[in-house]
Amino acid sequence: MASKSNPFAFLQQVRSETSKVTWPSRRETVISTLMVLAMVVFAALFFFGADQLIGWLLSLVLSLGN
Repeated sequence: MASKSNPFAFLQQVRSETSKVTWPSRRETVISTLMVLAMVVFAALFFFGADQLIGWLLSLVLSLGN
């Protein structure tokens, strides 16, 4: 069972660990955000195109049965 510790000591430890984090600069954050958005748009267009192609092929195959 975990031992109970002082909440004040816990918050001090959290603050100490947070100060060790290397935070990205504003420029790095903006570039990363733009890259993520570009990849989302690319993936959306790719899957939209694939869905349209598969739908067209499926309708073509099903129309052959008539």
